[in-house]
Amino acid sequence: MELIDALFDLCKTTPRPIIAIDGPAGAGKTTLAEHLSVALSLRYKTTTIHMDSLYHGWSTPFDHHLKDALVKAATSHKKAIAYSLPQFNWSRNEFGEEQAVRPSELLILEGVGASQSIIRPYLAASIWIEVEPKKGLERVLLRDGQAISNEMAKWLELQEQHFSEEESEKSADFLLTT
Repeated sequence: MELIDALFDLCKTTPRPIIAIDGPAGAGKTTLAEHLSVALSLRYKTTTIHMDSLYHGWSTPFDHHLKDALVKAATSHKKAIAYSLPQFNWSRNEFGEEQAVRPSELLILEGVGASQSIIRPYLAASIWIEVEPKKGLERVLLRDGQAISNEMAKWLELQEQHFSEEESEKSADFLLTT
């Protein structure tokens, strides 16, 4: 696969590389992260962090909590030190226990907002996955259930605002469509 070969080349030239996979809800970011983790683990011990665990709920997912967690993950990864990140408990609508993250050779950040501007200086590569909005919403509701349809309507507005402000797609090194 050309993407994997290109990522191997980029990772070879970057100490303790970080790859971000960003794009709208339902685009296939988690699936791609799983595939990349398996493929890249042939040469690197990898860790994947999912943004779903770091968002500050439905109303303010892209606030300072996410930014702080991303910076902490990136700086700790680059220094090869263990760290912990707060995990959002969606059923209780609050942050719960922190999850410990051990040092690895390659860090994959996956989810809406994974490639935002505050994290870009640390990235070896940024991947944007595009999906037609209706198809993305259908995938999310199929995966997570119709009970979140009202929250998803608000989420889609917030993610569009976030992408517009951050210019995430324009900054990506690789553009994919699902």
